[in-house]
Parts: sequence; structure tokens; C-alpha cells
Amino acid sequence: MADSDRSAASPPVSSSSATDTPSPSPPMLCAACAGATASWSSPPQWSDSSPPPAYRPIRAPAINAPTATASIVLAPVPQPLPVPPAEPPYRFEIPSKRISSPDDIRRFHSSETGRHFVGFVAALSRSVRGRKLSDPVPSPLPTPLSGLLSVLHTLARWIDEIPPLPHASRYGNPAYRSWHARLTDEGHGLVVALFPPSDELHPAADELLPYLLDSFGNAYRIDYGTGHETNFAAFLYCLARLGLIKEDDYPALVLRVFATYLDLMRRLQITYSLEPAGSHGVWGLDDYHFLPFIFGSAQLIDHKYMKPKSIHNQDILDNFSNDYMYLGCVAFVKKVKKGVFAEHSPMLDDISGVPNWSKVNSGMLKMYKAEVLEKVPIMQHFLFGWLIKWYVHIHPFGMVVYKMSSLSFHL
Repeated sequence: MADSDRSAASPPVSSSSATDTPSPSPPMLCAACAGATASWSSPPQWSDSSPPPAYRPIRAPAINAPTATASIVLAPVPQPLPVPPAEPPYRFEIPSKRISSPDDIRRFHSSETGRHFVGFVAALSRSVRGRKLSDPVPSPLPTPLSGLLSVLHTLARWIDEIPPLPHASRYGNPAYRSWHARLTDEGHGLVVALFPPSDELHPAADELLPYLLDSFGNAYRIDYGTGHETNFAAFLYCLARLGLIKEDDYPALVLRVFATYLDLMRRLQITYSLEPAGSHGVWGLDDYHFLPFIFGSAQLIDHKYMKPKSIHNQDILDNFSNDYMYLGCVAFVKKVKKGVFAEHSPMLDDISGVPNWSKVNSGMLKMYKAEVLEKVPIMQHFLFGWLIKWYVHIHPFGMVVYKMSSLSFHL
């Protein structure tokens, strides 16, 4: 019932003294069934000693608010780490899901695999400090990077060839399933094309393909979220482990390849009305992405003029969003969400009060680890194979125990 209805339904406030016993309200009758309904008590008499409570907007659902703010602030900042190369003999395998509990999350992050994956994201972030998207990169690009760009351009062309279908719902255009089915059918060939001809790494395509398929959303639910974005980072991590991406390639990998991936995902989100997967709603950075806020804040570190509060300057967004990923993300949020920015994006609004971009970047890295890589609902879909290994625990009696969800088997 609306507030105006409540006040109309309540009996008038008595003018007698506070010590008088208030007379009971007459029962309210339902217009449909003539039965008695619950009555609303008279509004309280606010005074200087008992003022009304502070206004709390309806759009502030505590259920979706971040719950680990203090632990995130106190957590160490993830540091860049080199990617350990995959050494022969190669034992490629089809990756599978292994995480099903908070204990699994803790084991993943305490493992070498977990530390190096987070370190890879931090290294990508550091590689683009102070760099604009339009800054020059090596030309021609290394073959694996140009191959990745070719794959992304091919996927973008398919959007033109598979237009959205007439659809009444706000989310989930079924034409996306046709687009994703084509990716499933042709994905293996796209991955193999990234390897040198007659290369011994070709069998790795079977292990890398599931990461690629999960990088662009879920065909059944027609949604996309930070878990899918993380799978794309895992796909790049696997290529780095295979030696196809070198550390010197990281700036171009972010400024060209990841930026193109981000543009592709925005086209997919808009064209096929992809539903946000596991969105935090009003309390999220973005309904779909997290990594561009990390890379974008790194780009702006030590910028002479633009500060975190500059996101509120529309002229800056209009003129520089094509050069800085963070500003592009804010501009896109403002484009797709209407209303007051502080209401539909309170977290981004709060972050704009941070004094410098270095603190924003370190906070983003900590938040990504805590709010994405440590969340079971997201990481339960993460894939582990030979290149991204699930942890191995050495049993006290010398047996090797491979932990798989709640099952174990011994060798």
C-alpha cells in the first residue's frame, strides 16, 4: 500500500494529552470480500527529543550491498606475477568444473594456480599504466594477437548475419542461441587457427575451446556476467602458458584485444538483450563487466588533469571515453541506465571520491578477487584442466588426492 493510502486509511490523530489512552481504531473492511483487514496505527508524534528516522531511499536493498567491505580494504593488493610456462610432455584434457564450496575457493586461492591467475590479471593491469587506447603498439601485431583480433571480428560479423528476432520480453532474444550455436560449431577451427601450422600445440584446442565458448555468455539462459568475462581472461592465460602470448605483448593484449572483446560484448548485450548473470543490481560496478574498470583505472594513473571525480564531467566523458576504458565504462552505464547517477550506480559514485587513480586501481584489484574470484556462485562455473590445474593435495600417507567437488579418489 502506498504511503498516501496509509495516511488516508489511518484514523485522525487525537488532540488529547499523551497520557490519555487512545481509543481503538474501527476495523477496516475489504472492498472485495467485506472481511476485516489489518489496520494501520496512527503516525507517531515526532518531537525534538524523538526526531523522525533518517530517510532511507527505497532503492537501497541491503541484500545486494557488498558484505565484505572491511575485509576487502584490509586485504593485500594482488601483485603481478609471471605466467609459468607449460612444459612438455603436454597432457591436455577437457576442462571441467571443480569448485562447489567456500573450502574449494580457499584451496584455489592458496594454490599456485590461483596465485598466478590473479597475478596475470594484475600484470595486465600494470602493463597499461598511463597508456591510452589510441597509443601505438607494435606493428604488425604478433601473430597470436592478430589471430585473436581476427576471431573477435569474425564473431562480430556473425551478429550482422544473425539479426535479433521479434521478441516481447525485455531480456533474452532467442536469436542469441543461433549465434552461440554457430560459435560452438566453428569454435574449434577458430582456436586451431591461433596456433602455428603443423604445431605440436594443436591438441590444446580441445582444452581451450570450452573457455572460448564460455567467454561470451550462456546460450541456455541468454545471459552474461563477470564469470564469463573471467573465462575470457582464463582463455588468454592459457595462451600465455603455451607461450603464444609473451609479457611484452600485454599492453597490446589489453589495448587492442581486450578492448575489441569489450566492444563485441556490448554489441551482443544490446543486440540480443543479454540478461545480467548474477548482477548486484544497484550495488554493482556494472551489470556485466569488472575487468575494464581494473584496466581503465590503471590507464589513468598519474594523469595530470583527470581525477576519479572527473567521471561526473560530461564533457570529459564525451571527449575521452574512447581513449580510457574506465571513462568508456561510465559513459556506457550512463547511456543504458536512466536517472540520477548516484542512485543507479552508488558504488561508482562512491569510488569517484577516492583521491587518486592508483588507489582506485588497487581497490579494484582487491575487489575483483573478493567479489568475483572468491564467490562460489561465480566460480562454480570456472573450468580446470591441465593448463589451469585444480589443486593437488598430498595425503599424509603419501597418496595423491585429487579433490573433485565433494568426491575424492586416490592414486
